[in-house]
Amino acid sequence: MALKATIFKADIQIADMDRNHFQNYALTLACHPSETETRMMARLLAFALNAHDDLVFSKGISTDDEPDVWQKNLVNDILLWIDLGQPDEKRLRKACGRAKNVIVYTYQNRSAEVWWKQIEDKVQRFDNLSVYSFNEDSIVALDQLVNRNMKLQCTIQDSECWLTDGDSTAHIKLTQRK
Repeated sequence: MALKATIFKADIQIADMDRNHFQNYALTLACHPSETETRMMARLLAFALNAHDDLVFSKGISTDDEPDVWQKNLVNDILLWIDLGQPDEKRLRKACGRAKNVIVYTYQNRSAEVWWKQIEDKVQRFDNLSVYSFNEDSIVALDQLVNRNMKLQCTIQDSECWLTDGDSTAHIKLTQRK
């Protein structure tokens, strides 16, 4: 029998000082059996950093031709494609060809450094690609916020993010690579 995804609910209040975006979102996240809770929380953080009324979680890691999070317009054009981890050059080329903007968030520092050194020269031609790294220690701190029904507050300012449930707080620093 196949394992089913675990469903998490997140009510998140976002105060993004960098984009002047203040909004509450009621989100449903499906954590695939092969996905860690850390990666799921990184997806939630990627959503918060790019929050928009039309931003949605895709079918997830079980689908090769979709990102982790994306934003489409009314005629189904992909405005924003967000991937987590370390996608290969072929996937990035495809994403940059399909979407107006592509963002990659890495969250495993050591392997992300190796990945970036291997791929950096190959992706410089993609003007619509941005690559950021989350500090690995702060991403692991998100695990303390995991709950099947989360009520979170997120504050974003100067490429830093504070995510709290009232009892615990994770401070995430972003490093822009491209």
